Amino acid sequence: MDKNQIRGKIDSIDAQIIDLLAERISCAKEIGAMKSKNGEEVYVPSREILVFKNLAEKNCGRIPENSLKAIYREIISASISAEKKLLVAYLGPKATFTQQAALKNFGSSVEYRPIPSIPDVFSAVAAGDTDYGVIPIENSTEGAVLHSMDMLAESSLYIVGQIYLKIEHCLLSRGRLDEIRKVCSKDQAIGQCRAWLHRHLPKAVLEPVDSTTTAVQMAAENPEIGAIASSIASAPYNVPILEKGIQDKKDNQTRFLVIGKKAAARTDGVKYKTSIVISLSDRPGALSEVLIPFERADVNLTRIESRPNRKKAWDYYFFIDFEGHWEDEKTRKAVKELSDKLPMIKWLGSYPM
Repeated sequence: MDKNQIRGKIDSIDAQIIDLLAERISCAKEIGAMKSKNGEEVYVPSREILVFKNLAEKNCGRIPENSLKAIYREIISASISAEKKLLVAYLGPKATFTQQAALKNFGSSVEYRPIPSIPDVFSAVAAGDTDYGVIPIENSTEGAVLHSMDMLAESSLYIVGQIYLKIEHCLLSRGRLDEIRKVCSKDQAIGQCRAWLHRHLPKAVLEPVDSTTTAVQMAAENPEIGAIASSIASAPYNVPILEKGIQDKKDNQTRFLVIGKKAAARTDGVKYKTSIVISLSDRPGALSEVLIPFERADVNLTRIESRPNRKKAWDYYFFIDFEGHWEDEKTRKAVKELSDKLPMIKWLGSYPM
């Protein structure tokens, strides 16, 4: 076949793909109507896990895995939008890493709303102004995002999904590197670039601001200000990128959570992570006693972190992540034993790993 014949074949295949996509979206609408009737959630992350697993088995390496996931991320996004007009809040403003995480998880077919603070994201979801929210929870370099932890402890919302995003920080400024007198960004972003800043801008004042995008907006107004942000923040605010990849660790990642009003149901064939928060009695050995029931039940803990209880001085919450679902038999066994010993234990959500 010559080039034109091959192009004709591609056009024919595209026509078939469009017909099949239209049929798939039609099926999604039917499922959406059933979910609505039964009061079920439109967004089901465990179902997406099974779809991607099924695709990988059928693909057998013919299409690069990342390409296949990217294609189906948008197909699933279009299917969700056909089921219901979904609105997702994220920690804004636009062009933040949290927006990138939201897009990675939900695709471009749902609607998004940038929200100025983490507590406001929780409020928007709790009030029903948005269906879901996306917030940062921890970074591989700087650790936990404290506002998110505090809100999880106090809110009635559930964690229904998680997103891992590779973070590449850039230095943006309208001035030259030797003209920068102040570097602004989110506190976490500054912390993730501290060694680079010490080497290249040792005399610059480091000023934490609400978000990486806020920093870029400040840099757009003053050539003596440098902003640490993502590369996608450059074009919307017309601030050039001076340096790329300034984070201290090249494998820098941030974990984000998807929060919603209803907990995610358990689905067979999906591996889950569960998050809880507990409070302890103030006595020797209280924390070690918490660990024993998990060990007896053969539950693998993946994270333990403490935070002050904002309602009572010198009292602490402990946030615990472990493998498995809240409804698993061995989880229930451990939790039952803990419930007799702890003043408070709260389930924050179970979500696909």
